[in-house]
Amino acid sequence: MIRWLVSTSLRLRVSIIVVTMVLLIAGSHTVSKRSSFDVFPEFAPPLVEIQTEGPGLSTSEVETLITIPVESAVNGVSWLKKVRSKSVLGLSSVVLYFEEGTDVMQARQLVQERLVQLAERLPSVVKAPVILSPLSSTSRVLKIGLSSQKLSQKDMTTVAKWTIRPRLMAIPGVANVAIWGQRDRQIQVLIDPDNLYTHGVTTNDIVSSVRDATAIGGGGFIDTPNQRLAISHVLSLRSPEDLSHVPVAFRNGSVLKLGDLADLTEGFPPPIGDAVINEGPGLLLIVEKQPWGNTLEVTRKIEEVLEALRPGIKDIEMDSTIFRPATFIEMSLHNLNRSLLIGCVLVIIVLAFFLNDWRTALISVLAIPTSLIIAALVLHYRGGTINTMVLAGLVIALGELVDDAVIDVENIMRRLLLNREAGNPESSFKVVLNASLEVRSAVVYGSVIVVLVLIPVFFLEGLAGSFFSPLAFSYILAIMSSLLVALTLTPALSLILLPGASHRREPSFVRWLKARYRAMLPPLIMRPKRVISFLAGAFILAAVSVTFLGEEFLPKFKEHDFLMHWVGKPGTSLQAMERITTRVSKELRAIPGVRNFGSHIGRSEVADEVVGPNFAELWISIDPDVDYDATVAKIQEVVDGYPGLYRDLLTYLRERIKEVLTGSSATIVVRIYGENLEILREKAEDVRASISDIRGVADLKVKPQILVPQVEVRFRPEAAAHFGLNSGTVRNTVA
Repeated sequence: MIRWLVSTSLRLRVSIIVVTMVLLIAGSHTVSKRSSFDVFPEFAPPLVEIQTEGPGLSTSEVETLITIPVESAVNGVSWLKKVRSKSVLGLSSVVLYFEEGTDVMQARQLVQERLVQLAERLPSVVKAPVILSPLSSTSRVLKIGLSSQKLSQKDMTTVAKWTIRPRLMAIPGVANVAIWGQRDRQIQVLIDPDNLYTHGVTTNDIVSSVRDATAIGGGGFIDTPNQRLAISHVLSLRSPEDLSHVPVAFRNGSVLKLGDLADLTEGFPPPIGDAVINEGPGLLLIVEKQPWGNTLEVTRKIEEVLEALRPGIKDIEMDSTIFRPATFIEMSLHNLNRSLLIGCVLVIIVLAFFLNDWRTALISVLAIPTSLIIAALVLHYRGGTINTMVLAGLVIALGELVDDAVIDVENIMRRLLLNREAGNPESSFKVVLNASLEVRSAVVYGSVIVVLVLIPVFFLEGLAGSFFSPLAFSYILAIMSSLLVALTLTPALSLILLPGASHRREPSFVRWLKARYRAMLPPLIMRPKRVISFLAGAFILAAVSVTFLGEEFLPKFKEHDFLMHWVGKPGTSLQAMERITTRVSKELRAIPGVRNFGSHIGRSEVADEVVGPNFAELWISIDPDVDYDATVAKIQEVVDGYPGLYRDLLTYLRERIKEVLTGSSATIVVRIYGENLEILREKAEDVRASISDIRGVADLKVKPQILVPQVEVRFRPEAAAHFGLNSGTVRNTVA
């Protein structure tokens, strides 16, 4: 088969070269324009997240009335591996993790069928459970900070919710746009209980009057002899002033209007989250992509939409560089191109030293881009993404891509020169064919051995398998592509370029190396035991030195986007978190090299953060031109200046890996189960004390499990009966 492939390539050498040129041009365009680029491979297991809103419910009520019933309803779904749940003030989140290889869409369908049966059994105050859109492990593609010197958060919310978000959601590949700091415009009726008591009006009267005045309903239709006319009720309420004229009750022949009993104003609901943008209040839009979305393409389309919107919203400053993973991808591609260029230059220099001929250098160098393009095209057409781990595999293979071509072309050149000096020279075709086949077994076996070494990587499970399988696959693809190039393109180019090459003497450097090798080899062959003993000693020394090396799952990527978890004690208010976040914003922005700052506090509607108001994430980006390590050290110094908070400094990748592995932002989590909270806290402190002295342990903390203060209203039936009230009336009035 190999003989047929090489001989066919020699006969069709012109066609092979033309096909190669077309492949390089068209393949480069396909890979750069159509391939799906992402930051990292998909490493999260198949999962489905269910969120259920319970406005006004405390954390314990959410756990009892929502989370536990949802868990019970979905337990036993096919292929379910484990369940994680979280309850915070007014929100329940249940995350279902499925077995590897499970079809997410089929899993979502099975979960949805269970939730349909559950919805009727939940309390009336609870909204219907919502399954979040499918998201990848690194789904966040852009964070957009909105700030303004003229507009309030309420005004910016109107623009963001009704202008910016719909345009972004229309972009193919965008799964969700969550808005932090949202302040929805709302007409509010502020009731004075003393005023109601004076006029003999109850809270229910106010609520009923407002509900009737603002209700929207169908009006039916009227039939005429020739026409059917629809009836539409047109609401004339446009402002608090309009609503103030709504009648509530009649007293002594006069009308009590809503404006006589309450203050009406335009405001916003109690916020569940907030945002700080560059030292001041603002909005933070977090754009998430679908698992099959192309990060580079989605990011660029979002930026195009934002540029198109800027002329119409001049009073709002939009900063889309707070967090931009596409920058990391672009830097990786730039580094790959630079490595490719350096590799080609080094190959040319080495070949110039050893072969002393530009033709052999050209033939060998062409193997690098051709092999990389073939590997990238295979990845593209099999539906994979080109991510950091894939690029790492290609870069690691870069040094070996040229090996097959160098071996082949050097042997062909040597055989052609020997054939020319022979008394009865053979045809160049036959010489090139025989020279190529002469080294084929060594080249093929060498490539197969390299492939076999990496086969065990594909048997890794979990996170390690998700990360390193794409690296191994891209590496193997590149090696096998270089073997294909050595069997086809290299012989074809050699037959065209090398037969006419003039005989040249070996370079002086090569002659010097050969002389030293001839002098060194005989003594080594005569003393094999010494050679074996030396190699065995070197192997033992290397094995011992490995034990002194540190171990880490992944290297620390020099990402330029950083996040800091900023967590206060449970029960901390949004206002307190906003104050301290604004303060640290000023300190971080004062560091040279920090470009911008964005933070989201609490949570947003239908977003992937299920936290209380005491939780915040701070995001900054630094300039690529500054001293990376020194700038990170200054940032860490600022973060360490707030010992009263749980805080850390992470890159996005490290945070996502920890979240997938442990369900939190820590690398290792120790969970202690029991019924008595006091005993659990004591045991947690014992565990903390026992592992605090371990070398390498950092940021060791016990998660605060404390009772959060709350106001409890205990209904007294006897007192209520005295006033003719029931529990429902009291509960609604308090609410």
